[in-house]
Amino acid sequence: MAGADPFAGKHVTVMGLGLLGRGVNDVRYLAEHGARLTVTDLKTAEQLAPSLERLAGLDGVEYVLGEHRLADFRRADFVLKAAGVPRDSPYVAEARAHGVPVEMDESLFAKLADVRLVGVTGTRGKTTTTLLLHRILAEAGRRPHLGGNIRDVATLPLLDVVAPGDAVVLELSSWQLQGFGDAGISPDVAVFTNFLPDHLNYYGGDMDAYFADKANVYRFQRPGDVLVAGAGAAAEIARRGPAPAAELRVPGDLDRAWRLRVPGEHNRANAALAAEAARALGVDDDTIRRALVSFEGVPDRLELVREHRGVRYYNDTTATTPDALVAALAAFGHGPGGTVLIAGGADKGLDYDGAARAIAAQAKAIVALPGAATDKLLAELDGVPVRYAASMDDAVAEAAAAAQAGDVVVLSPGAASFGLFENEFDRGSRFVAAVGALD
Repeated sequence: MAGADPFAGKHVTVMGLGLLGRGVNDVRYLAEHGARLTVTDLKTAEQLAPSLERLAGLDGVEYVLGEHRLADFRRADFVLKAAGVPRDSPYVAEARAHGVPVEMDESLFAKLADVRLVGVTGTRGKTTTTLLLHRILAEAGRRPHLGGNIRDVATLPLLDVVAPGDAVVLELSSWQLQGFGDAGISPDVAVFTNFLPDHLNYYGGDMDAYFADKANVYRFQRPGDVLVAGAGAAAEIARRGPAPAAELRVPGDLDRAWRLRVPGEHNRANAALAAEAARALGVDDDTIRRALVSFEGVPDRLELVREHRGVRYYNDTTATTPDALVAALAAFGHGPGGTVLIAGGADKGLDYDGAARAIAAQAKAIVALPGAATDKLLAELDGVPVRYAASMDDAVAEAAAAAQAGDVVVLSPGAASFGLFENEFDRGSRFVAAVGALD
């Protein structure tokens, strides 16, 4: 980072440490750059123990855990807000009422860095599309950087490693895009994969509010920028607005001669979006093809964990919506029979009628994890044997008992993880461990 350090001597309130690593890395970066930090989180020290262990011995940090204090939001030079903070947070309102800027990791980086910024959003497919595009740019020798909504990756620390003109590819959730909206900026190249119901518990059932946050990925683009959108997302943009100032590109189907290693038509759609974004960055098709056909997939997204006694076990824990569950079933192309599904969990205010129909058509059995979403799903489900599990170990054991050689077992919950698990990654890790323990 050239010039004077913008964080030296600043008093920063970090709102949300969390357990996924992004907060930890932001805190460490800011402290090492001379900021004085108040780190506040509604989780307790016991709940945050893994993150606190990683920050042990770091100077210049005060922790306020298990609560937020209004005073910490009045007397900071700025607040660094984590993704997922409620839209009506009184603490954010307190900061703004006292003239304290409220920043977010990715948008603050975007304001400070002299780079070619690429942002990828959408309800589903954004992680895979982000990593596909990163792989293409690496294949092209562009030395790309990766940030945003990637587990254990914070974006601010990239300020120390990027050079002017580098390409930085950010996966951006609707929550992270709130920061771009506040800052009035959008990436130079934006990718909008799709727009489907999700997070309706957070948005109070308001799809317009959800879309408004997503639309920040292109809202402030200028002529000369590029917006790559899936067909469904493009239709939503046309219907809801605002109209993009950037060039809109809607890619067609990926060349069938390009045989991907990752399963599913949804992944071919992700690859087509990544390819079009790469073309917008000047990458040729031969390079794009080489990168796409060598891509082996993303952990926690239709990840092949193991084949045991002729049964293949797949971890798709980040399928936290009914639409994602449906896509996972479709990826294996079975008719009735052949797939044992582990599903269910906490409700996000979503509808499960379509998921129930897909399960009835394509699964030979379902193993149900407890939760309010499970109750909604099972109320719609008919004609499929249901087994019940109180833990992930139980679920894997029940699925193994229901499967036979040639079948697949898929953890694709279609629901949030809270209740049994810390988050969806904890859920996936427990599935991987339980599958590994099968004898």
